[in-house]
Amino acid sequence: LANLREFKYWTMSYAGNGWVSQNRLMIMWVLLAGVFLGGLLYIFPMFQKSEGIQNNNIYFDKVNNRGAWGIALGILMIVFYIIIYFAQHWIVEWGIAFDEMSLFLSGGKASHWFMYGALYTVAVLVMGARFWAKYRHNRYQLVRTASVIFFQVVFAFLIPQILYSLHLPGDDLKNAWPLNYYFFFDWNIQSHIEAGTIGLFMLGWGIFFSLVVVPFLTYWYGKRWYCSWVCGCGGLAETLGDPFRQQSDKSLRAWKIERYLIHGVLVFAILMTILVLLTYFTGGFGMSYAIRDWYGFFIGSIFAGVVGTGFYPLMGSRVWCRFGCPLAAIMGIIQRFQSRFRITTNGGQCISCGNCSTYCEMGIDVRSYAQKGQDIVRASCVGCGVCSAVCPRGVLRLENGDGDIVQRASQERTIHVKEDDIFVHLVD
Repeated sequence: LANLREFKYWTMSYAGNGWVSQNRLMIMWVLLAGVFLGGLLYIFPMFQKSEGIQNNNIYFDKVNNRGAWGIALGILMIVFYIIIYFAQHWIVEWGIAFDEMSLFLSGGKASHWFMYGALYTVAVLVMGARFWAKYRHNRYQLVRTASVIFFQVVFAFLIPQILYSLHLPGDDLKNAWPLNYYFFFDWNIQSHIEAGTIGLFMLGWGIFFSLVVVPFLTYWYGKRWYCSWVCGCGGLAETLGDPFRQQSDKSLRAWKIERYLIHGVLVFAILMTILVLLTYFTGGFGMSYAIRDWYGFFIGSIFAGVVGTGFYPLMGSRVWCRFGCPLAAIMGIIQRFQSRFRITTNGGQCISCGNCSTYCEMGIDVRSYAQKGQDIVRASCVGCGVCSAVCPRGVLRLENGDGDIVQRASQERTIHVKEDDIFVHLVD
């Protein structure tokens, strides 16, 4: 069915000879200019406000708080993703409009995935600028956002197109297994082998990156080095999804569902990969073809695409990262039990304003940790640091190091802050 949909899309694309085909360059620039202009009009008022976070009716906005407009936007995004995955022939003209860009970068006509990648990248750029405007008081957020924009534009969009132009596999070199669930599929392995030395290098890099680099960096820096600085899914969630981050469910029930779902997907991905590799090397286990089709449909398309992004206005910006990403599950296990990264808290300074919990996109009730003076080492935490950025008292710090050393430093900081408070009180 997937091949049939692709065939229908390309047949209609090459047969297209209407007004869109004749004016595709103009249409592409009009579309991009409209997106950038609309983004600027949306972003500019933020620079008129003072720096820092103001909770100006954050729970009363009808777009950002599941109001009528928010529900309508959610439905629109869900329909868009359904079309992208299952009815791409409906948007052939959209792809044709991006032909000139695709021809320039890769030498071929634009597929619906190229069109989607271009729009995805533009969304990260425009909403990344909005993120800068909103969190411009915090240098960590400025640098982190620059990082996700860079990796999306260069690694996720430009480099794969350049590789295609060289007749090489268009790898996103930062995409690790099992997030890249098809990495060990026979067609992917074969395409890398046929590409020669560079293809074998990319295949080896993908294995090394997934099995060595990811665990090593997660031990030192937690999930944040990938989920909040590198990952394309996280980049879209942090930029386009930022207005909806307060929608994440902080309840204990949601946390339980999260743990069952994300580790269930991880087990599914591991079993599927084992069967796929056994089929590739032995020729047996024909069931692996059906299982990988199921995974691609239910997890790769429905969960990661339609639900993972389409539900931003309804369930917050990290639905996929929180409930489904198998790579996040692996890094979360390392972060919970072995990583040197943690968010330390200075409970003596917490005034229970709730900003940290409100802005946590991963559904963590950060305030409850802060009130108890407990370090936050939850497996789900992506270390975005927004909880620290919106705290008016400096209660939260992102730290790497030995657990005992970090804990002692946190306690010493608490004592110093308390002494400063006593001094200020005496002066008053």
